[in-house]
Amino acid sequence: MQIKIYQDDISPNIKLGNIISMDTETMGLNPIRDKLCLIQLSSGNNVCHLIKIKNLNKRPKNLINLLKNNKILKIFHYARFDVAILKHNYKINIKNIYCTKIASKLARTYTDKHGYKDLCKELLNKNISKVEQSSDWGGDLSKDQQKYAATDVLYLHKIKNKLDKMLEREGRTKLAKSCFDFIEQRTNLDLQGWADQDIFKH
Repeated sequence: MQIKIYQDDISPNIKLGNIISMDTETMGLNPIRDKLCLIQLSSGNNVCHLIKIKNLNKRPKNLINLLKNNKILKIFHYARFDVAILKHNYKINIKNIYCTKIASKLARTYTDKHGYKDLCKELLNKNISKVEQSSDWGGDLSKDQQKYAATDVLYLHKIKNKLDKMLEREGRTKLAKSCFDFIEQRTNLDLQGWADQDIFKH
């Protein structure tokens, strides 16, 4: 595993390809209230790029260009939260999204365990630690935090490939794609006050 660290924006010279995995680390799980602290990116090649956010008033031009590029597929685990907090902070729409949590719920209906750790264990036979998940991401990154953050994106490409095969087998590929496309509007609902209300319910 190779980890590269940047401050507030990624280098313009980094070429990540057309399929990238992404994650965020924050000070909590409220995308409106809680501070965005870290953004992780990977091409699935065992290299992780960590962007430490120290100045939220500084617009990360290179990162925003990447996020707004609709030709690039962005793989998240629980995209609903990550997309919402990125949208809230940078005032952008993010399209061409793949969410491994949604894909897992549609394909792995034999279980209720759809966490990233569960997917790594079952699909890739990888045991990962989530000890740093609830740590303080607002300060300088410890070595353990760097490793945890990198691990959260390094396996998403392989997990996606496994889930794609399961979705195809179960006849739910198109359904999954429709759900991924709806994430843009789901995050709009979250940010505008309908996070906990099912507006489709009678």
